[in-house]
Amino acid sequence: MTLDVVNGENKKVGSLELNDGVFSGPVKTDLIWESVVRANAADRRGTHATKNRALVSGSGKKPWKQKGTGRARVGEVRNPLWRKGGTVFGPQPRSYGYRVPKKVERGALRAALTAKLREGAVTVVDALSVSEIRTKAAADLLSRLGHAGRTLVVDVKPEEKFSLSARNLAGVTVVASGRLTARDVVNTQRIIATQAAVERLQEVLG
Repeated sequence: MTLDVVNGENKKVGSLELNDGVFSGPVKTDLIWESVVRANAADRRGTHATKNRALVSGSGKKPWKQKGTGRARVGEVRNPLWRKGGTVFGPQPRSYGYRVPKKVERGALRAALTAKLREGAVTVVDALSVSEIRTKAAADLLSRLGHAGRTLVVDVKPEEKFSLSARNLAGVTVVASGRLTARDVVNTQRIIATQAAVERLQEVLG
């Protein structure tokens, strides 16, 4: 597969040959699903908490004697059976993150990129840069390159001026190629990547 390389004016300035061994295989949706679920789980805050009987306010004194009153036996007012008592096995702060094998993550990213390439939703540009930090400058550049809806911008190391200019644009996400995940790819309508970023991804995923 060969992709056209364009400049900031969306004019062809070259071409890039893709490795068929990387981007011509089947789109394994099961790997994409596993990678996306892992990423979503890692983003959960996990700050939920309930009070158990040790944390609930109240006396630890036995309300009445064990026998002779005719009432049910009870040890303390913080007992979970009582109203306003402690919660048994309630949620506590925790991390929902977990790890999956690196091969799964790479396979998922490879499959997601392959799907976008087959849809024709990938634009390769020689470089992404602006002369000054202005949102309008980044908006004009991306508009010429086909930005519409959710757009993912990928570079090996995004230029600082461009990143600062694009951060206020609705639907635009700028990410370094080393931090790109399958969730980033499937959650976008268009990918604008530099030639260097595509070459780096091809090298890592090969």
